[in-house]
Amino acid sequence: MQTIDVNRLNDLHPNGRIDLIDVRMPTEFRAVHAKSARSVPLDALEPREVMSGRNGSSNDPLYVICRSGNRSAQACEKFISAGYENVINVEGGTTAWEQAGLPVVRGKKAMPLMQQVQISAGFLVLLGVVLGYFVHPYFVGLSGFVGAGLMFAGFSGLCPMASLIAKMPWNQCGSVKSCSV
Repeated sequence: MQTIDVNRLNDLHPNGRIDLIDVRMPTEFRAVHAKSARSVPLDALEPREVMSGRNGSSNDPLYVICRSGNRSAQACEKFISAGYENVINVEGGTTAWEQAGLPVVRGKKAMPLMQQVQISAGFLVLLGVVLGYFVHPYFVGLSGFVGAGLMFAGFSGLCPMASLIAKMPWNQCGSVKSCSV
C-alpha cells in the first residue's frame, strides 16, 4: 500500500485540488476535516461507486484520510482488493493535517462514539442491577448480557452496540454536504 505524509501531499498539490476522501464517521468529519476532503464513511465505502463518481481521471491518485491513518489503511485495502491500485493512504490522518497547519474546516463537535457506548453499557448494567434488586432477580440477566457483549467486542473487534449507536439520528448529518458545516 502506498502512503504519503501530509506535508508531501501539500507540496504535490499546493492549489488544494486533490481527490481526497475522508473515511471517518459523518460526525467526526463534521467536527473537523481537511478543506479538500469529502466524506465517504468506511462502513458505507463502495470502491467501485467512489471510483465511478470521481471528478478526475481514474488514473489520477485517490488519497484516503481518517483521524490517524488506521481506518484509511483499511479503506485502501478495500480499494486494492477491488482492483484499484492508485490509492494512497495519508499518514497521520487529519490529526497530522491539523498539526501541520494545513487548511481545515471546523463545524459542530459530537460526543465520540466509544464514549456513547461506555455511557450506554454502564446505564444498562446499572439498570439491570437496580431492576434485579427491586423488581425481579431475572433482570440481573440484562447486566450479564451487556457484559457478554463487551467481552465479544473485546475479543472480536466488532461492537454491535457501537454499530447501533452510530446509526442513531444524532450521529448522522443528514447529507454529506451538511457534514461540512
